[in-house]
Amino acid sequence: MSTGLGSLVSGVRWYLREIGGTARWEAYLEHCREHGHEPLSRGAFERARTDAKAATPGARCC
Repeated sequence: MSTGLGSLVSGVRWYLREIGGTARWEAYLEHCREHGHEPLSRGAFERARTDAKAATPGARCC
């Protein structure tokens, strides 16, 4: 029972990190550390992501 509950909690945690952008933010920070770049603020990072999505809509309808 506890293994199933642990899997559920782990799955929910992963989902929330993906939806909230935390996983991408942490990957960006790791990239900056590896390459010696000064990272943007979280707000500037999210703004750049939003702008990039708007500039290349791909298959989205809106």
